[in-house]
Amino acid sequence: MSRIFGAVRQNGYVVRDIHAAMKHWIETMGVGPWYYMDRVQTDWFRHRGQDSPVEMSIALANSGDLQIELIQQRNDAPSLYKEFLDAGHEGLQHMSYWSHDYQALYDKAIGLGYRIGHEGQIGGDSGRFAYFDTQAHPGTIVEISDISGTKGPFFEKVRQAALSWDGTRPIREVGGGRS
Repeated sequence: MSRIFGAVRQNGYVVRDIHAAMKHWIETMGVGPWYYMDRVQTDWFRHRGQDSPVEMSIALANSGDLQIELIQQRNDAPSLYKEFLDAGHEGLQHMSYWSHDYQALYDKAIGLGYRIGHEGQIGGDSGRFAYFDTQAHPGTIVEISDISGTKGPFFEKVRQAALSWDGTRPIREVGGGRS
């Protein structure tokens, strides 16, 4: 439990091959089902204060109450994901804390001296997220995510699916596919 951000709700892994990563988590770790989004549409995305046309695929699954996120960046646009891969890393890149009062948590972090590495929005005003530039070593970036909008119920759907998952339909496409 972070005295600043609360409980870790997600571990985010930046990978070069999202399908191979999902296969590993399914077959080796026994984690699923995975909710896969081939191309995530952001309302906006900024890296170090500059607009960036990042393209990415994301897969989400839960292990208990902890959400596992896999991210594969699909282009060379500036982002903390690209910086992580360019530094020769692959794997755990960030830990995410979720909030129903995103702006208050965002303001608190900025007031404590945290600096934005990249941030964006998915699905409207209640879909903001920010990654703070906190990486002292790989895997230590702090993300905060607003779950007061549609993300919150979707994340709960992913969690609930994991509770009774019997190994069938291990990958469920979101956005045009079945979910």
